Amino acid sequence: MITRRQLLRGGGASLAGVAALAAGLGSVVAAQKQKNATASTHRWGMVIDLDRCTACAACTVACRQENNIPTFGPEEKFDGAHIEWMSMYWDESADGAMPQLLPFPCQQCTDPPCVKVCPVGATYKGTDGITYQIWDRCIGCRYCMVACPYSRRSFNWTEPKWDAVSVQMLNPDVATRPAGVVEKCTFCHHRIKPLVEQAEMEKRPVRDEDCQQLTACAAACPADAIVFGDQNDPESKVSELNKSPRRFRVLEELDTGPNVVYLKRDKAE
Repeated sequence: MITRRQLLRGGGASLAGVAALAAGLGSVVAAQKQKNATASTHRWGMVIDLDRCTACAACTVACRQENNIPTFGPEEKFDGAHIEWMSMYWDESADGAMPQLLPFPCQQCTDPPCVKVCPVGATYKGTDGITYQIWDRCIGCRYCMVACPYSRRSFNWTEPKWDAVSVQMLNPDVATRPAGVVEKCTFCHHRIKPLVEQAEMEKRPVRDEDCQQLTACAAACPADAIVFGDQNDPESKVSELNKSPRRFRVLEELDTGPNVVYLKRDKAE
């Protein structure tokens, strides 16, 4: 038999242990947040020169192949539900100007509305400027899709299926996604990570020339219209192009701070 005094003494010790454990976990979480806040010295961005772009859509094809984006059939049920990370956007927003096609990836907002509405933290803003999506955590509520002003998120309505030929063409560096989750462009993070790690091992900064065509879309562009790089590097080509008087960002008035910048077509031509 245990007396009431012994029970209370044991309970007090247990509560003290739980409190200590919680405090310890709190310190670990705080330390991790501090580590994450200073983890990256990079702020990745992209500049797309519309004066060079021929709307060939090579970037969209390369993106699909690189990131294992499934292609569904022509059935009516898939109308408006096809998964796209990079697409060609028909822009008619400028008054009196000719419509134009824009290569249109996730804009990687500095202040992303999608992150604010996710109830489970499946999407978050990285310290490197990329808005990430954790597919295994996504519950498929699609709040992020509603919040995104650029419609740059796609929902997997159907379990992707790969035949015997196409399954051999999948990129092993990018996980395939199940049905019921949202997915989006990641700036080909699987290409960025080994580049950064290699530079760290060699104790040198990341070279800008290694970044400019790092993403699949930039590498596939035959006109070199897409340039990728570190915006924190004042000497990078991305930083240089960001100073162009032709510079603009889509829906800039929303103050989301896109890290994808466009250069207007030269009106003189």
